[in-house]
Amino acid sequence: MKNHWQSTCKRTAFAMLIGLSLMQLPIVGAAPAYAMPPSYGEFLQQVEEGRVLSVTIDDRNGVAEVKAEDPATDGTPQVYKINLIPIRESITDLTQDLTARGIDVDYKRSGDGGALMGIIGNLLLPVLLLVGLFFLFRRSSAGGGPGQAMNFGKSRARFQMEAKTGVKFDDVAGIEEAKEELQEVVTFLKKPERFTAVGAKIPKGVLLVGPPGTGKTLLAKAIAGEAGVPFFSISGSEFVEMFVGVGASRVRDLFKKAKESAPCIIFIDEIDAVGRQRGAGIGGGNDEREQTLNQLLTEMDGFEGNTGIIIIAATNRADVLDSALMRPGRFDRQVTVDRPSFKGRHEILKVHARDKKLSDDVNLENIARRTPGFAGADLANLLNEAAILAARRQQLEIKDKDIDDAIDRITIGLTKPPLLDGKSKRLIAYHEVGHALLMTLLENSDPLNKVTIIPRSSGAGGFAQPIPNEEQMDSGLYSRAWMLDRVVVGFGGRAAEDIVFGYGEVTTGASNDLQQNTSLVRQMVTRFGMSDLGPLMLEQPNQEVFLGGGWQNRSEYSEDIAARIDQQVREILERCYQKARSILLENRDAVDRLAETLIERETLDGEEFRSIVEEYATLPEKAQLPPKIA
Repeated sequence: MKNHWQSTCKRTAFAMLIGLSLMQLPIVGAAPAYAMPPSYGEFLQQVEEGRVLSVTIDDRNGVAEVKAEDPATDGTPQVYKINLIPIRESITDLTQDLTARGIDVDYKRSGDGGALMGIIGNLLLPVLLLVGLFFLFRRSSAGGGPGQAMNFGKSRARFQMEAKTGVKFDDVAGIEEAKEELQEVVTFLKKPERFTAVGAKIPKGVLLVGPPGTGKTLLAKAIAGEAGVPFFSISGSEFVEMFVGVGASRVRDLFKKAKESAPCIIFIDEIDAVGRQRGAGIGGGNDEREQTLNQLLTEMDGFEGNTGIIIIAATNRADVLDSALMRPGRFDRQVTVDRPSFKGRHEILKVHARDKKLSDDVNLENIARRTPGFAGADLANLLNEAAILAARRQQLEIKDKDIDDAIDRITIGLTKPPLLDGKSKRLIAYHEVGHALLMTLLENSDPLNKVTIIPRSSGAGGFAQPIPNEEQMDSGLYSRAWMLDRVVVGFGGRAAEDIVFGYGEVTTGASNDLQQNTSLVRQMVTRFGMSDLGPLMLEQPNQEVFLGGGWQNRSEYSEDIAARIDQQVREILERCYQKARSILLENRDAVDRLAETLIERETLDGEEFRSIVEEYATLPEKAQLPPKIA
């Protein structure tokens, strides 16, 4: 719409310039150019000599146009004007004299045309301006874009009598609980008598909550494709305008159209754009958004009911929504669309692999094990990246190597050229071996998947990748022993640098490890009650400013407790560092052997790494039987 506005303004300005230029152009068909006019005496002399052929007198302006022969041009007629105002009283006598000599004399009245052209010139600019504005508003109104002149208060919801989205519930995988909840809503719309027979009422609203990419909008498309009822879809940001009251007007118009098409579904994507808590934030609330929210609350469950209208909304920030919007009667159901488990990821990969050519060595179950924490959108992107890599390598099928490279590309970054042999390469190798060896030897840590010293575009010179515990991730329950071992693993890189190269040669490569370790240990002390201070929560989880009051978060403990917190954090970190250092010192031969092998091969998978470690140390039980993922 911005481009349309600019082009229209340019056309209007161009038309104005043309109009102004036309005012400066000479009139087509005007008299020929006049010669230098002689004096009145010279005119009389030409009359006496018989060289004047005709005279046209304009008695209004007191000017005579004379056509006379010019001796300098071999008798070619010349036209010039003379001023008759000084002899205005004797013009009649002059006319009689000229007629008597056989000279053609004619009269004309001028001035009317000049005045008319002056009036037209004065009116041309305003007329062009009005015409330009007329076409501007006409085009804007016809386009229906953001510049629409007269329809600010109209709803911009996309309406489909039967939404043919091309998505059915069979195309949605990995979120079975959410599908079951929403299939019930579709059944309610198709066969309401099954529920009304036992006194059940149709739910007024369903709120889909979950992280980005988990399939909330995809579920809404599946509902639209399955229900077979009129479907309205709109984004929460489309309600809010710079003019107060426009959003509320659009809400009213939307529900008015929906009532006319009931039973129907209204889908509001990213509802947090309009449904945030009222009066929250620094510096007061937003009048336009709050009025829009008030109107939405009234339409969903106010004095007048909305029979047969089901509202489905999606957000990944349910914590910022207004409590009045979340209550039963408005959103009767809140469906959590969470990241899929291993089984869910396997099902999602099956859906997205339908149109992909996979080689026989690709095992979707293994891919699901290697992608913990991936959402549905991440898995779709993973297979697409693998297909792009296969095409770039001029392959006809997607191979397991392509999948593995795509996972690293998404999680770590693009591969950069390997380092040349030198001190930096040796230092990075020992750093990563320190992490990987502790990962392998500690009983409560996650087992190693692979370790590499190939640099990445994210800035990492290499990485040691663990295999997260699926059950632990799904439950969100982490033990103190697991956390302490994770801190020890985090210190492995710094400890290896210190042991091999000396304290004076340690680098900044461990900065991210130190940050993560310090943050985790501080949470253990202040939030999880895992220190000598006892089972106390001394700090609340970080809250955002828009929660209305979270920005005023202050310490709930004294300075003495703050000092003891710092002391506990330092003690735990120091103990973990010393543990990492002592383990690496005890297995120094394994460290050197692994580093040399890694420098030579640049990448080692978990099986190869563990087979080398077994030559020098006894592995704990959890590392002897790692899950087979490749």
